[in-house]
Amino acid sequence: MNERDPVIAVLSDENVLDPAVLESVLERHRDTGDSVVSILKRDNLLSEDEFTRIVARANGIDFVDLSAEKIDPMVAHLVAHDLASRANIIPMKHHEGSLLVAMGAPLDLATRDEIELKTGYRVVPVAAAPTAIEQAIQYHFDEANVTKQVIASMRLKEDAGAGAGESDKHIRTLTAGDDPISKLVASIIKGAIAARASDIHIEPQWPDVRVRYRVDGTLRDTVRIPGSVQQEVVSHIKIMADMDISERRIPQDGHMTFEYDNREYDLRVSSLPSVGGEKMVLRILDKTVQRWALDKVVISPEDNERFRELVANPYGMILLTGPTGSGKTTTLYSVLQLINTPERNIVTVEDPVEYCLKGITQVQVKPVAGMTFPSALRSILRQDPDVILIGEIRDHETAEIAIGAALTGHLVLSTLHTNDAAAAISRLANLGVSPFLLGSALLGTVAQRLVRTCCPKCRQANEATEVEQILLFGEGKHRSDLQLWRGTGCSYCFQTGYVGRKSVYEILHVSQQITRMIVDGADDVTIKTQAVSEGMRTLRQAAVDMVLAGWTTVEEIMRVVDMDRG
Repeated sequence: MNERDPVIAVLSDENVLDPAVLESVLERHRDTGDSVVSILKRDNLLSEDEFTRIVARANGIDFVDLSAEKIDPMVAHLVAHDLASRANIIPMKHHEGSLLVAMGAPLDLATRDEIELKTGYRVVPVAAAPTAIEQAIQYHFDEANVTKQVIASMRLKEDAGAGAGESDKHIRTLTAGDDPISKLVASIIKGAIAARASDIHIEPQWPDVRVRYRVDGTLRDTVRIPGSVQQEVVSHIKIMADMDISERRIPQDGHMTFEYDNREYDLRVSSLPSVGGEKMVLRILDKTVQRWALDKVVISPEDNERFRELVANPYGMILLTGPTGSGKTTTLYSVLQLINTPERNIVTVEDPVEYCLKGITQVQVKPVAGMTFPSALRSILRQDPDVILIGEIRDHETAEIAIGAALTGHLVLSTLHTNDAAAAISRLANLGVSPFLLGSALLGTVAQRLVRTCCPKCRQANEATEVEQILLFGEGKHRSDLQLWRGTGCSYCFQTGYVGRKSVYEILHVSQQITRMIVDGADDVTIKTQAVSEGMRTLRQAAVDMVLAGWTTVEEIMRVVDMDRG
């Protein structure tokens, strides 16, 4: 190589290197025989953009300042996501049999041949900064944008009068390949998984169908799809979930398995006839998720220890209370995993069974077939169980059998819908359970809430306001220079300021004194006061501790916890 080498010529012409540095590179090139390119790379003498631009120009290849907006979204998907990511390339536009492709390594002939083989186009490479290509790939292959692109394509066809006949539409829903409806449904589901959603709501509106994701307990508007394809979308989901597509007058339930990113997800599907059409809700359950360790679910060392004390008892009843979606099932499953040993026979009766747990017998309630909570419990008691989990105590009969099992040597776990831990006691009494039996059987009650946590990417510390001080500590109990954390909103948290949720607990241990109070028929307030005097931390106190630790915000705990209660 001599000084008329194309790379050396470009370096000299563009003055991107200090002359002394360039002379040093050339001297090392002459002394060692190493190429100029390898020396530049090894010594990091050029930025990524500069290096790509210099090599491209030296080889007669154009360099582009790439941005996602310069790329035709339909053309970008002429190659698969795995090829785009692996080779760091993205197609930009096509014209008369040629495909303009932005490449981080435009001299990679093998990749160019692979693109030509897969697309049928002749590749015209252009160079772009590798980071810019990565950002463009992330943008165009993001599931939310894929969904929007499919919808945009549908609307274009709709506007052009290219709608298919009714019979063609029905056939298209049966196709599980690359037709627009299949792509749309798949991208909606993938987008929900990528957004960490627990549920997908597909709601008939007019003129569009609204799609919302439930993320961290709150619904979030996502996309709107043309109302003209609503029935096709519903039918496609019903077919996937093994539901009756001809029945639109009554609610239906179904189930499907969906694979995404090498993981399997169970989707529970529910349809509900409404004025505008059928509303579909899909509950997403990760089959491979491993989140049942008690230490991951109950993060407070104090609460964790109290849970372990409760479940260390060989028999008795433990109740979890809280509204729907407050994480009761997750906590119960973590308790089961803690006590799941070969020496124990654990049986659950649930409606529905959300996750399958190894080493545990799980029974699904089926009222139509006569399998109710009471009938299932009677059968379970004949199966020599050590531990019984009851999904929910809803009536006197279930409560009576559960109390009886707890008194005859079984550890019974169950849930109720009450506002706090003490209210679970009066709730069972209202169901007709004898106070004497209840006092003897009950080990403890636990109230639970899920609180959204601040986004780790954008959270910032701010000095607490006067209002926040009052909400946290009450009048006249301010702390000087108190700093609280808050997420400002970023792409990672979808501009919400929150990512993920953590549980807060109110754990009431039934002591001898509280047992006597239950037998005497004491009210909730009296029992709660006694529990607090014995060291119980209330939901309000637990939530305030989370704020002070920087996990969440005052606004969030006010949303999920009644701050007026002690």
